[in-house]
Amino acid sequence: MPLNLAGKTAVLCTFLCVSVSIISIVKAEDPYRFFDWNVTYGFIYPLGVRQQGILINGQFPGPDIHSVTNDNLIINVYNSLDEPFLLSWNGIQQRRNSFEDGVIGTTCPIPPGKNFTYILQVKDQIGSFYYFPSLGFHKAAGAFGGIRILSRPRIPVPFDDPAGDYTVLIGDWYLSNHTDLKAVLEGGRKLPFPDGILINGRGRNGYYLTVEQGKTYRLRISNVGLQNSLNFRIQNHKMKLVEVEGTHTLQTTYSSLDVHVGQSYSVLFTADQPGQDYYIVVTSRFTSTVLNTTGILHYSNSAGAVSGPFPGGPTIEVDWSLNQARTIRTNLTASGPRPNPQGSYHYGMINTTRTIIVANSAGQVNGKQRYGINSVSFIAPDTPMKIADYFKIQGVFKENGITDRPYGGGLYLDTAVLTVPYRAYVEIVFQNDEDILQSWHLDGYSFFVVGMDGGQWTTASRDQYNLRDAVARCTTQVYPNSWTAIYIPLDNVGMWNLRTEFWARQYLGQQFYLRVYTDSTSLRDEFPIPKNALLCGRASGRRTRPL
Repeated sequence: MPLNLAGKTAVLCTFLCVSVSIISIVKAEDPYRFFDWNVTYGFIYPLGVRQQGILINGQFPGPDIHSVTNDNLIINVYNSLDEPFLLSWNGIQQRRNSFEDGVIGTTCPIPPGKNFTYILQVKDQIGSFYYFPSLGFHKAAGAFGGIRILSRPRIPVPFDDPAGDYTVLIGDWYLSNHTDLKAVLEGGRKLPFPDGILINGRGRNGYYLTVEQGKTYRLRISNVGLQNSLNFRIQNHKMKLVEVEGTHTLQTTYSSLDVHVGQSYSVLFTADQPGQDYYIVVTSRFTSTVLNTTGILHYSNSAGAVSGPFPGGPTIEVDWSLNQARTIRTNLTASGPRPNPQGSYHYGMINTTRTIIVANSAGQVNGKQRYGINSVSFIAPDTPMKIADYFKIQGVFKENGITDRPYGGGLYLDTAVLTVPYRAYVEIVFQNDEDILQSWHLDGYSFFVVGMDGGQWTTASRDQYNLRDAVARCTTQVYPNSWTAIYIPLDNVGMWNLRTEFWARQYLGQQFYLRVYTDSTSLRDEFPIPKNALLCGRASGRRTRPL
């Protein structure tokens, strides 16, 4: 007789508990945290109108993941939707284990009515991140949530414990169903302008944060939206930036902060104003029509509600944002996930071994709108490339099917992978010759943002690189008609997705996979395929490794 969800969970937990008991004998120092999630459709009302969302355990947004450096996260995801589903973990590096990354190039989708258990380790990481649904246009319906990784107890943190620590998920939002948005894109058209902005899944004045006068609080702000850069501010309050995607930063104070799509920031603010209510404001950046929304910062001794207009902020000013971005730097003396200072790694003193230039473009292919990188518009294979690579299945992807710099040709479709050797030290230049702001993310890594400026990148641009205290992060912006350069030590073997966070563009081909490769079969370099890995496409019927 088929097992229901509870029965499947019991069997799974029994298996995992035995497995974990065996592993814990060897690695007793790394705790395990268990999560059991059921993914369903459900009605939500974020902008006051009923629409279908995707919920996790009945929640929109989904539940937060709280963890500590090196924790093992066992996340059982049951797919109660009527379509395949995957979750990915923005900023979690999946050290030596890209099989668990949860994107179409690494992981088989969870079929409807089935479950899959992700086994992750937040190895040598701290900071603020988020998870999201990676297939189709599910991200437009929900199923996203915050991830926080705290430092281990004996590792110093460069600020006092706050009175409260809160996840703040901001993003643009559509009233249309995610299937309708996907149909627009598949019909070769562009999406309309979003309908609004959400703060933790709520519209205007729906988000409410209570604070006590004189106390300091931490906000972990992530832009989980689909395309727009957003400016975040709190009426009459200053924010001190302390962490960006796993890096403790110089503690610079801002009155407002640009958070580009896909990015995460941690700020401290002190409730040091007279006891009343204040606006929390989020507005769109670089748009002809400015979207906005507000939440409420409520003092526990408040003598009055918010009134009048909310405070204004930057709108289309690129230089303002660029200058702010250049002030975001690494705190070299602070500890990261380990006790040694973050400045111990002298990234600027290492010679790069290769330069990759990534140029985004838009165009028509077969009469339909597509987007690409170096003239290649990515199409998803029938088998995840990482699984095909593991089983040596030919014909799934084209190795080095994308060039490492633009050559000026027209867009064409391909399942393109760029192979780079393990332990290479690579410079990647993102060249944006379009009139939009781009936001780029690389799975599996944290990279050093060494420079950004307007115009065309040339080798002379290296003269202005920050080779001392550039921030290390996993998502970076590229301003319109500008470039951004990063340095990255390729020390994590696997198949890693490099994508735009402009989600319609990602869906229509603006991504590729970086294959970090070694001939070594040592577990010190890469883990084998997980025992419980789902197998699909041309890998169906094959066997994963024995336990």
